[in-house]
Amino acid sequence: MLKKIRWQLETGFFLAISLAFALLPHALALCAGRWLGRAFFLLLAKRRRIAVDNVSRSLAFLERQPGWAGGSPRALVLETFENLGRSVAETCKIYHGRGRAIIDAVEFRGIEHYWQAHAKGKGVAFITGHCGNWELLALSFGARQHEISVVARRQDNLSLNALTERIRKAYGNGVIYRHGALRHMFAAFKRQETVGMLIDQAVQPSEGVLVDFIGRPAWTMKLPALIARKSGAPLLPAFIHREGDAHVITIYPEYQPSQAEDAELCAAEDAAGLTRYIEEYVIEHPTQWYWIHKRWKRAPESGAVDRREAESAHAG
Repeated sequence: MLKKIRWQLETGFFLAISLAFALLPHALALCAGRWLGRAFFLLLAKRRRIAVDNVSRSLAFLERQPGWAGGSPRALVLETFENLGRSVAETCKIYHGRGRAIIDAVEFRGIEHYWQAHAKGKGVAFITGHCGNWELLALSFGARQHEISVVARRQDNLSLNALTERIRKAYGNGVIYRHGALRHMFAAFKRQETVGMLIDQAVQPSEGVLVDFIGRPAWTMKLPALIARKSGAPLLPAFIHREGDAHVITIYPEYQPSQAEDAELCAAEDAAGLTRYIEEYVIEHPTQWYWIHKRWKRAPESGAVDRREAESAHAG
């Protein structure tokens, strides 16, 4: 009983705060979101330290990349928090039915790649990461292009979880929860549906392979390789980034999975090839990736992973 009361209070608080953002004019909401991000930067000391440490350890690699714009770890992390705050403000407006202009302003680049993949009749697996306003990626795609289900963790607050699930469904989004996700994903592909996966979080060693990511080894999920081999669903990298106050979704051509006979080698090559898209995103949009989570936990502190074979397969 006490847990349900707490859930209801938390949900009520979420609705009140999100409504306050939703009622603001768009430009003012973005400004308020930026200040919210700055407040989080100051108040969430643990997350700030994780992010600054992540950027600091990645900086030597990033500085060697063509097109790297530079910046100190602290400055990059502050802007990262600001972008997250702006994304929160935009999502609040959409959740309360006042964000249609945000959705309509999203530009789709490479949408022909999606329809080509969809025409194969085996469903489509969107491969993405915690890049830009990733919630808007799913909401705008579901509202303007095609219904999509997203693999996600069920929230501890079941009342809030049910609320967000209803909102997402209103925009053409379904949810596949991680527990038993594989079975539901294969069923969705048989129904020729589209499923989105975020692949840039650390997994247990038993669930992944070590892949070089921004110059450091990181445990990365095997799931996309398994899906490609067993379902035949095309793997389609897709990412969203902010341009000024608007957003661009870029959909890349279908990723060609590894043809290696050995399942482990296949998983390693595909994990490396798909991770490379996220790495390129970080190089181009460093303050729009989710630096505040422990992407490299449980991985060796140093020692690059050889990914030449994976990049060769990707190029092919």
